[in-house]
Amino acid sequence: MINTSAFQGKAASYFTLGCKLNFSETSTFAKMLEEMGVRIAAKGEKADICLINTCSVTEVADRKCRQAIRRLVRQNPGAFVVVTGCYAQLEPKSISEIEGVSLVLGSNEKANLIDFLNEKWSGVGDSAFSIGDSIYKVEKTKDIKSFAPSCSRGNRTRYWLKVQDGCNYYCTYCTIPLARGNSRNPSISSLVEQARGAASEGGKEIVLTGVNIGDFGRTTGESFLDLVRALDEIEEIQRYRISSLEPDLISDELIEYCARSRAFMPHFHIPLQSGSDEVLKLMHRHYDTALFREKILRIKNLMPDAFIGVDVMVGCRGETPECFEETYRLLEELPVTQLHVFPYSERPGTAALKIPYVVSDKDKRERSQRLLELSDRKTEAFYSLYINKEMDVLFEKACRGRAMHGFTDNYVRVELPASLASDDYDNKIVSVRLGKFNHDKSALVVEKINE
Repeated sequence: MINTSAFQGKAASYFTLGCKLNFSETSTFAKMLEEMGVRIAAKGEKADICLINTCSVTEVADRKCRQAIRRLVRQNPGAFVVVTGCYAQLEPKSISEIEGVSLVLGSNEKANLIDFLNEKWSGVGDSAFSIGDSIYKVEKTKDIKSFAPSCSRGNRTRYWLKVQDGCNYYCTYCTIPLARGNSRNPSISSLVEQARGAASEGGKEIVLTGVNIGDFGRTTGESFLDLVRALDEIEEIQRYRISSLEPDLISDELIEYCARSRAFMPHFHIPLQSGSDEVLKLMHRHYDTALFREKILRIKNLMPDAFIGVDVMVGCRGETPECFEETYRLLEELPVTQLHVFPYSERPGTAALKIPYVVSDKDKRERSQRLLELSDRKTEAFYSLYINKEMDVLFEKACRGRAMHGFTDNYVRVELPASLASDDYDNKIVSVRLGKFNHDKSALVVEKINE
C-alpha cells in the first residue's frame, strides 16, 4: 500500500535528455508525483528526489547523461537520485557506480517509480534503500514487455501522447531496440480515453509520440490508421501532430485521410537517414530512395502546404563521398522543409561496426554543415510563402514582457511581439496576419491580430 503522507511536502528536480518521448515520460512522472504531494523544487532549493531520464542515441548523449547525473548529485546532496531511460537500460551497472546515484530503473521498471519511492520514504520493502547503496533494477531486453502510459504537457501548451514503445527494426547503427525492447502498444480505447482527459484539462493540441509509431497495433491487432480515425473524432482536440513515421509505414490511405482530416495537421516528420540506396542497405532500412521520394511527392500533391521534416544521418560506416552526394542531391531536389542532421556515432554492440569503410570526423563535420545550410535555405523558402498570409496560430504562454510564440497548422513558427502579447492568447488558436521574419529568421512576426 502506498503511504501518501510520506510523499507530502517533498521537492523534486527533473532532468531529461533525448527525444520527445523522453520528455513526455518525464512530464508524466512529474504529474504522478505532484498528485502524491511532491512539488517541483524552487530555484536554488535542494531537492529530496532527482529524476534523470536519459538518452543513448550517440556517444555524446551518453557523456551528457553522465555529466547531468554528476551535476544533479552535486547540486542536491543527500537527494534520492533515480536514473532511468535508454542509457540506464544499456549501462545500469556503470551508472549505479556513480557516487550519489540511488536507483537505476530500466525500461520495464520505470513504470513502478512510485512503488520504489514508497519503499524508500516509508521504510518498507527492499532493504537496499535503507543502507544507501546504489542498486539497479533492469530486465534483459527480451523481457521488456510493460507499457508505461504517458499523456502530459509538462509546462508546455501541447500534450504529448505516447501511443507506442520499442522497435523491431534493428537497424545496424541503432541501440534503441536494445534499450526499449520490441514494439508494443496499448489499445486504441485507452488512448482515446487519455486524449479525452487532455481535452477535459483544456488541451487543444496533441502530439502522438513513440519509438516507431507507424508500427502501432502489433500487440492489439489494430492499425495506426484506426488510431488516427478514432482520435480525429474527439472534437474538443483541435489539432493532432504525428511526431515521426518511417517511410515504409506511411500508407497511401493514411496520407489521404490526413489530407481531408478535421484535426490532423499538414505536418510530417519522416526519417530518411541516407539518400543512397547502397547505404540504406548497409543500415538495414526497410525502404529505398524511390519509395521515400514517392511518399514525399504524394504528401505534397495532396497537401501542398505540408511541412515535411526529415532525419538525416551523416558519416555512417559505408558512406563514401559519392554516397553522400547522392543524399545531398536527393534532399536538394525534393520539396522537404527542414532537415534534422546528426553525425553517425559508433555504438557498442551494433552490427554497423562490422562495416569496413569509416568516415573521418572532419568529413562528418563538413557534410553536416552542408546539409544544415541546405536545411536553412529550404526552411526560409517555405516560411517566405506565408509572409502577408492570414493563418491560425496556437500560442504558448511567455514570460511577462516577452514575445509569445506559437505554430500555424503547418508548423510555421510564429512570434507575437511583446507589445501585442497577452495572457488571453495562451493556449488559444488565434487568427493573425503574418509579417516578415524575426531577427534570427527562426519565426515570422505577427503583423496584425484579426478581430
